[in-house]
Amino acid sequence: MAKGGFPGGFAGIGNMNQLMKQAKKIQEQMAKLQEELEQKTVEASAGGGVVTVVANGKKEVVEIKIAPEAVDPDDVEMLQDLILAAVNEALRRAEEIVQEEMSKLTGGLSIPGLF
Repeated sequence: MAKGGFPGGFAGIGNMNQLMKQAKKIQEQMAKLQEELEQKTVEASAGGGVVTVVANGKKEVVEIKIAPEAVDPDDVEMLQDLILAAVNEALRRAEEIVQEEMSKLTGGLSIPGLF
């Protein structure tokens, strides 16, 4: 064993530098991916299309469209349910595109906490 307790001397430092370079590259790719995901949108609708929600890849709702025929003052609960269903579906689809893009970047490797 080499002095200082490092088997093989300091040969492991080169590997560590390479690992750090790879980590920095992935970090840069992640930043670029986050910017790209802001531009991607998904759309979901409920009630046969009377309520439509658009969300982006950051899982933010960016637009809600409600057809006039969906607005019934005597049945506000129905409209609320339609909005809720469309929002949840849009956010689910946004999560799917995030996972797809992440999988492309990481080669399917799951890295907790990235998104």
